[in-house]
Amino acid sequence: MIFYPQERIALFIDGANLHNAAKGLGFDIDYRRLLALFAAKGQLLRAYYYTAVIEEQEFSPLRPLVDWLDYNGFTVVTKPAKEQVDATGRRRMKGNMDLELAVDMMEMAARINHAVLFSGDGDFKPVVAAVQRQGVRVTVVSTLKSQPPMIADELRRQADCFIDLADLQSTVARAGGAAS
Repeated sequence: MIFYPQERIALFIDGANLHNAAKGLGFDIDYRRLLALFAAKGQLLRAYYYTAVIEEQEFSPLRPLVDWLDYNGFTVVTKPAKEQVDATGRRRMKGNMDLELAVDMMEMAARINHAVLFSGDGDFKPVVAAVQRQGVRVTVVSTLKSQPPMIADELRRQADCFIDLADLQSTVARAGGAAS
């Protein structure tokens, strides 16, 4: 991990993607530790966390996490998940936050030197290339070590640096470690 103390850093966390990558590696993220790790690397200007929420549910397991993040230094960006029925009649909840993340990354590019993207989604390749053209270094955090790997090859190749989430496990895993 190459960071410089004078760098202005922003984190862009695709919540569902990071959760799935950590779960695939068998641990849960301790967001306090994750924030502290990157705050120690430079001047952390913003830590965005993106997730879709199911509004009709009386209790969502995501709500306590979203509330905690909001009160503990993260800028939480949410939108309602939409219910979709696939061709077989199965109901699925969908809530893609890619556009919101991409717009925020583009807007922050003029204020930062280093963007850290927590996602393996290849759809982010164009926005990564766009902020790089503005002089921003981009580190992508995801994993090759899960089955299947969570990082799209094209995104990994576009990034200035790739950090495998498995290599951060000892630093950012929640005590107790195992994913539920």
